[in-house]
Amino acid sequence: MGKNEQRKRHKTASVIMRIKTIITHAILIGIAIIWIYPFIWMVTASFKSQSEFFGNKLNLIPKQFTFDNILRVWNSNNFNIYFFNTVIVTVCVVFMVLGLTVTAGYVFGRYEFIGKKIIMGIFVASISIPLVSTMIPIYQLVKGMGLVGTRTGLILASAGGGHVIFLLLYSSYFRQLPKELEEAAKIDGCGFFRIFLSIMFPLSKPIGTTVLIMESVWTWNDFLRPLILTLNNPSSRTLAVGLYAFKGENTVDWTGIAAGGTISLIPVALLFIFLQKYFVDGVSGAVKS
Repeated sequence: MGKNEQRKRHKTASVIMRIKTIITHAILIGIAIIWIYPFIWMVTASFKSQSEFFGNKLNLIPKQFTFDNILRVWNSNNFNIYFFNTVIVTVCVVFMVLGLTVTAGYVFGRYEFIGKKIIMGIFVASISIPLVSTMIPIYQLVKGMGLVGTRTGLILASAGGGHVIFLLLYSSYFRQLPKELEEAAKIDGCGFFRIFLSIMFPLSKPIGTTVLIMESVWTWNDFLRPLILTLNNPSSRTLAVGLYAFKGENTVDWTGIAAGGTISLIPVALLFIFLQKYFVDGVSGAVKS
């Protein structure tokens, strides 16, 4: 009799757990649908005609798919040039940020030196400084180098920030690695640079993937810096600024904006989908300590 009661209790608890799991999943799926609805709407709107777009805005599935908006946007307003500029700027900025943050994070995570806490405190405090307040000195620096209106100037301005979040990720990750790795390498005759390049840098690939995804998304979608630094040279603009051209003084090309937003969204969405596993591993590995 006692065993039967235990089995009944176990079955009841199992059923309750399943019900809770189903309810939790249903709530999360509902929240996900609400969150992702604007993105789905934007993608489907890019395949609608002008009349259908204004006739039934909330309908997700177009009555008749048309690629005219995609082709019109790609071949007009230098959008293909903006896309190429965005790819070049994003790739260069990501590699520069990776190089800067991984080396700085390695030093902060593995070594002790005078003023380390003060410097790190300044870096952390700089997170609270808004980008808008730094645009004037950034513009003056780029102007002083004669690079206003060029992709090179935009790349240097985007990659030259503190990138404190990535620095902290690398620093936390390197700090938790066992010291025996370095000691064994030193016994084998490896110096500072050899230890970093042959041992530490390969081990930090999960963090590198996290930095790659986050910085790619931020640079790809950046609007303020490209707007200010390429104001006098439209041929150097990026997609985020190029989309603004579809808004005229008296009219707005809504289907054009939807199509341009879809073209701009696809690369970063694919990047995150393919690398999301490494992104989660990188973040969890950095905060493990």
